[in-house]
Amino acid sequence: MKDMADHSAELHLEGWLKRHLPRRLAGCAIFIARQLWAALFALIILGAILLTRAIWSPDWPLARYDALVIIAVLTQVLLIAFRLETWEEAKVILLFHITGTVMEWFKVHAGSWGYPEPGVLKLFDVPLFTGFMYASLGSYIARMIRLFDAVIAPYPPFWAGTLLAIAIYVNFFAHHYLPDIRLLLFAASLGLFLRTRLWFRMGGTWLWMPFPCAALGIAFALWIAENIGTFTGTWAYRGQGHFELVSLSKMGAWYLLFFVSFTTVTLVMRSALRRAPFRPASLRTDPASAQRQSAAPQKPAH
Repeated sequence: MKDMADHSAELHLEGWLKRHLPRRLAGCAIFIARQLWAALFALIILGAILLTRAIWSPDWPLARYDALVIIAVLTQVLLIAFRLETWEEAKVILLFHITGTVMEWFKVHAGSWGYPEPGVLKLFDVPLFTGFMYASLGSYIARMIRLFDAVIAPYPPFWAGTLLAIAIYVNFFAHHYLPDIRLLLFAASLGLFLRTRLWFRMGGTWLWMPFPCAALGIAFALWIAENIGTFTGTWAYRGQGHFELVSLSKMGAWYLLFFVSFTTVTLVMRSALRRAPFRPASLRTDPASAQRQSAAPQKPAH
């Protein structure tokens, strides 16, 4: 049987919103609710960062960073246990934990940012909860695809998107020693994905947005999360004041990292990708019919 997460909580909330709100307002509320539900892992991690910053005392026997590691692990276990996350999504989180932790080790030792608080569960000066922060982005993408029945089309050849992701990831390391090619990578992302649309379904209605715009929107949300992290003193960029906003240039880095993240997700979940343009038979139809129409005539990208 296909591994599926339990949708009962999602359906119950959406049913309540439809019954108690006007149709258009209910549609907006459901869209926001699904976005928040997709970002469940990230919201729990951010909430833990804020809560521990507010209540933690340096005199306590357990360091705040170690508490964040324990919270992240318990969250992952509970999401699986209560079927709020699929095993496929858990595989995505594991991949992100590995790639994110490796980049954290390098960046911290390169002096880009640091983690000033003590902790036992640190490796090479990096607390182990940081891998879960990267993993929360992968969790959001995977859950968003599932919750919105997303289709990404026309998707460029998978090898081309993978090469772009590898180039972006390598440049995060290499620009410390070689010329920074991020402007070229920005251009390459637009060249590859300018025609690509992110299709998603709301009730019986198919909607879409340009794929680079989706990447930019997520980059902005991550920039806000970055400011939460620095305001709480959980990490600090080199030369940044305590209440100073994170540089807007970091949005560019997160925009590029989105393509690394999305490619990592599709190493495990590739069924949402379509090489040909996606044209729903009707922009408004019932959910079961729309799912058949979206799946039947199209082939996943390879």
